[in-house]
Amino acid sequence: MSHWSQKILAGDLRALARAATAVENRHPEAETLLQELFPNTGKSKVIGITGSPGAGKSTLVDRFIRELREQNKAVGVLAVDPTSPYTGGAILGDRIRMLSHHADEGVFIRSMATRGWLGGLAAASTDMAVLLDAAGKDVILIETVGVGQDEVEIARLADVTVVVLVPGMGDDVQAIKAGIMEIADVFVINKSDQPGADQLEREIKAIQSLSTRRDGWVPPIVRTVASEGQGIPEALSAVRSFLERGGGKDRAVENWSMRLREMLRERVLERFGDLDFQAAAQDIVARRRDPYTIVHDWLQRNAN
Repeated sequence: MSHWSQKILAGDLRALARAATAVENRHPEAETLLQELFPNTGKSKVIGITGSPGAGKSTLVDRFIRELREQNKAVGVLAVDPTSPYTGGAILGDRIRMLSHHADEGVFIRSMATRGWLGGLAAASTDMAVLLDAAGKDVILIETVGVGQDEVEIARLADVTVVVLVPGMGDDVQAIKAGIMEIADVFVINKSDQPGADQLEREIKAIQSLSTRRDGWVPPIVRTVASEGQGIPEALSAVRSFLERGGGKDRAVENWSMRLREMLRERVLERFGDLDFQAAAQDIVARRRDPYTIVHDWLQRNAN
């Protein structure tokens, strides 16, 4: 085992920060490091937190951190930004509030953007979660910016997924349509002191009544006012209830099955990095060639 791996396992924050940068930038050393660290993982609980922009997710995460630290839990936070890395979006706005924890050695916070990840945000966040797990974090919070496909994928990689909704924004139905109902293990109605909270809870319950999850779990609905610290213990208690009911191994198998597909897809795309997809697409649109022959030729060329 390398000296770098040993320092991370020993809790060296500087070594961990350097490793996080290597993982996010896809440095060649990163994969070797993750291979060395992987046998020391499997102890962390990963909580995915997703929901519409403006729902107060960052404030909720900040309160979760405080509550978990009071329980003496070591916490890792991945604040995932699916937008351009040049906008600064991953660190601006409400997320600045989380910076108050930077002086706490029991908390490691990383804001990250998609950058050049072929495998998408799920690939990047999974590798980062492996790193934080090996570094001894008891709980890893993965916060996503929105509720698009990337965020749904990340949430599926978590041990438990918290979907944050807020009354009065008019996007609750859209969130439900986006497949959020399918991935939610716990619903949090944040800013529940605002008008419309009762209506939103009724809508969630109405949707829940239409279908039953395979595992039989009915996601609880917890009301919070994160800015005031209200409902935070109850929200974490709901998370704990889901984790304690078992089924974690089945979900882990399902998650890694999906992750392996992504890793293989990423490696294949890297191997075919010199292909001109644009030119091939133009040939297809102009009906000069068909897509099936093109893909067949590419595979044959790579096999030789």
